Amino acid sequence: MPAIEGLILMPGAGGTKDHPTLLALEEALSPLPVLRHEFSYRSEGRRPPPRAPKLVAELRNDYEGLIRKLGCDPKAVIFGGRSMGGRICSMAAAESMPTAGLLLLSYPLHPPTSPEKLRVDHFENIESPTLFVSGNNDPFGSPEEFKQHVSSIKGNVTTEFLEGGRHDPSSRAHIVSIVDAVTSWVSAFS
Repeated sequence: MPAIEGLILMPGAGGTKDHPTLLALEEALSPLPVLRHEFSYRSEGRRPPPRAPKLVAELRNDYEGLIRKLGCDPKAVIFGGRSMGGRICSMAAAESMPTAGLLLLSYPLHPPTSPEKLRVDHFENIESPTLFVSGNNDPFGSPEEFKQHVSSIKGNVTTEFLEGGRHDPSSRAHIVSIVDAVTSWVSAFS
């Protein structure tokens, strides 16, 4: 695997690019460049977010500008984010958006009350190394549910489940665990 030159991180639907987890990752990964990026609906003051296909199109349209802003080789940049942000990055990667890897924090495998509405159809088109980090009590997907579905990803998949964790890190200890898992995974690229 090539050395990683930078990361582009997207927030979840209910958060911003200043989410404590994204800030902690940026700080921990320094001096590696990290760009925390918002979807346009946030700056437009719209809620809820648009449907996933529109956000995927936005990310694909913004791709070159984000890479330029980061100042890295596109083949050496990891894309990802929290919840919806990570999901959108994974969908864009499945549609051939170049990425060295995918970082999916609290990936929303399905809506909390609708486990039958899986968000995994695109997994079989993902070829990038992928790290999933979720709480083992996340209502958006249990460790057992993840094990059933991540094997369809063609790239190397790593899963980490935080003991007692839910969808949003509830303690500084959970954020530290997320940072540890991500820094270890990123360092394995070099």
